[in-house]
Formats: sequence, C-alpha cells, structure tokens
Amino acid sequence: MSQKAVGVDLDKSLGYLLKEASSALRVAMEEVLRPLGMSVTHYACLELLAQRPGLSNSELARGAFVTRQSMNVLLQTLEREGQVTRPAEAPVGKALPARLTPHGRRSLEKATVAVRSVEDRMLAGMTEAEQSGAFRILESMIHSLRKGDDGA
Repeated sequence: MSQKAVGVDLDKSLGYLLKEASSALRVAMEEVLRPLGMSVTHYACLELLAQRPGLSNSELARGAFVTRQSMNVLLQTLEREGQVTRPAEAPVGKALPARLTPHGRRSLEKATVAVRSVEDRMLAGMTEAEQSGAFRILESMIHSLRKGDDGA
C-alpha cells in the first residue's frame, strides 16, 4: 500500500505566495535603487533614520530585517559617504545613535521616488478598497503570527 507524501501544495499555499510576492517586490526595488547606488537595506536604513532619528545599530538592524553585523558594516559605509553621522562615543550605554545628514536626506528623497514607483506598479491592478483590504489582511496575519511569539 503506497502512501502519498504529505507536503504543502505550493499552488494553494498562502505562505508560499506571500514569499513569492516579497521576493518579487525586493527584486523590483533593487532594480530601481541600484542606479542610485543603493540596496534595499541601504534605503530601509535611511528611511528608518528619517522617521526615527537617533536609532541604534540594533534598532536599525531589526527594522531593516538584517543582522547587527550587517547593519554595522552599512552604517560605517554610510558614515564614510557622509550620509549618516554617529557620535564618537555613546552618550548613554554602548549605543551610538545615528542621524541622517543633509546628504543622506537628499539620497533618501531620490530613493523614495523610485520605491514609490515600484509600490504604485505593484498596486496598479487594485481598487482603493482592495488595497485597503489587502493592507488590513496582511496586518492581521502579522499580528496573528507575532501573537504566538510572545506567548499570548
């Protein structure tokens, strides 16, 4: 008696579809950011600092979904390029709060236009109501998955 292997039907897996969408979004963002000399992580770092000045390396790493080591290397590069500034010594504890420079803000402005064009392209086939619904559904999925993380 042969048993059929149990697995995930990729054609019907919402998780797989979300991963595919995430991958397609990242590729499209990399394509528009590359001519600006940026990666998605570089853009995410600048965007996070614009919205929350003074974030630490660890906070930026979490926000950009990369390791602390990767973010530290990126921050050192951004400092050398004059896009970000950090104090020589930590004002409190060990964290060096990062801030955008005017040069960093100008780079971010160009990148934001490029990234917005990708998001517009991604949403082009959807009505405003469908976009709002998709947003609510994705937020609900994230909330449900994270709820399991904290034991709630």
